[in-house]
Amino acid sequence: MSAFPVLHHHLLFLRPRLHLSLRPFSPRLRRPVFFSAASVQCSSASSSSSSTASRDDIDEVAEPPGVPSPPGSGRETQQLIDVNPPRGTRDFPPEDMRLRNWLFQQFREVSRILSFEEVDFPVLESEALFIRKAGEEITQQLYNFEDKGGRRVVLRPEITPSLARLVIKQGKSVSLPLKWFTIGQCWRYERMTRGRRREHYQWNMDIIGVPRVRAEAELVNAIVLLFERLGITSSDVGIRVSSRKVLQAVLQMYAIPERLFAEVCVIVDKLGKITNEEVEKELIIAGVTSEAVKGIVEVLSLTSLDKLEAVLGSDVEAIADLKKLFSLAEHYGYSQWITFDASIVRGLAYYTGIVFEAFDREGKLRAICGGGRYDRLLSTFGSDDIPACGFGFGDAVIVELLKEKGLLPDLGRQVDDIVFPLDEELEGQASMVASTLRRKGHSVDLVEEKRLKWVFKHAERVNASRLILVGNSEWQRGMVRVKVLSTREEYETKIDELN
Repeated sequence: MSAFPVLHHHLLFLRPRLHLSLRPFSPRLRRPVFFSAASVQCSSASSSSSSTASRDDIDEVAEPPGVPSPPGSGRETQQLIDVNPPRGTRDFPPEDMRLRNWLFQQFREVSRILSFEEVDFPVLESEALFIRKAGEEITQQLYNFEDKGGRRVVLRPEITPSLARLVIKQGKSVSLPLKWFTIGQCWRYERMTRGRRREHYQWNMDIIGVPRVRAEAELVNAIVLLFERLGITSSDVGIRVSSRKVLQAVLQMYAIPERLFAEVCVIVDKLGKITNEEVEKELIIAGVTSEAVKGIVEVLSLTSLDKLEAVLGSDVEAIADLKKLFSLAEHYGYSQWITFDASIVRGLAYYTGIVFEAFDREGKLRAICGGGRYDRLLSTFGSDDIPACGFGFGDAVIVELLKEKGLLPDLGRQVDDIVFPLDEELEGQASMVASTLRRKGHSVDLVEEKRLKWVFKHAERVNASRLILVGNSEWQRGMVRVKVLSTREEYETKIDELN
């Protein structure tokens, strides 16, 4: 737990300890700002949500006026600084960074197991890449602006369009299929709730060039493998599966124009987030008939593939795709994880086939991850279409779930060796010992100007394996003293034999 108390209803101001002189760089601190100390808490990995220095749950308030300094006091440039990151964003102090690195390592290991290659893209992208006409919520949440060259740019809100851009750029220089993954930061200016922030990191896995349902089955397998590695079971989490082609078939039944399909998908994705009456109203405004609206709502309430087949018929492509996925799930061994839910359509307009979302069965959190097939995305950027599917898996919700289930790992700091000179004049020799061990790959903390009692406590704090003491009598004999901290064993060894 943090060593700092939580303060309520107080404003804590930070002031530099020394007067700032008038220098060219001083204007960067010229705005008087403040922070609420109640929002600054450091937590251990067992309670961390990988967002410890965030103001996500603190209301924004006006900044107080600056405190003027007396004329001629030499303090005119001394200002207050806001120590919080921008609202909705996070700092990552060491304990949170350890958790983030651990989670990313799990993402990478699952990707490696499934033979995916890692790629990356710039966080700053062209605005045109993310502007679409289907009324998607995401287009209203962009961090977009004009750069100094007059170009419209955006902090990417998702990763799939960036991947599509790279696939087009690579062209025929790559051999299909592509199995790519990335872990990247995304930005959306949206209302914040538990597990939802204005920036987050996202693990994406995509398969480009495979038209068959095998690709979706592989992606769901990756998600299940990750959950199992994290200690999450099918009783904790489920994966709802459907297909955009289900909704497409319903619209065809009621002769609804194809041009309305993407917009209808975006509206229908709001089921469960707003009332059914509001969804029905939006569909009618979009141009869907009252009869079709009723049919859409009835079909999307189905949670049985057999009942869906009875309504749509067995010759509908969506039925065949879904049956194939459930059959493959039996062979992969994750059938207990997936269920059919016709209401799953996903909010992004570019999905064309099977779609899926992972959810916690207690219903306390938003979707953990989601994805699906997007066979026609590339043509929206002027290229030939290539069959593709993928998913996005955010870092924030899964950490909330791990915390809820008591599954966060104990990720204390880990140091191999602490080197400590017992006499001030031996600091050079201690540096030599530390450097030798570091060249051998050891994690070494070189400590000086402390009492031995403090060094032992420090070794305990950082989970050090050994304490290596450099003393006069030992050094004169070409030796150092080694204490193995787990067993309390103590011995001397030659410097060149220290491993």
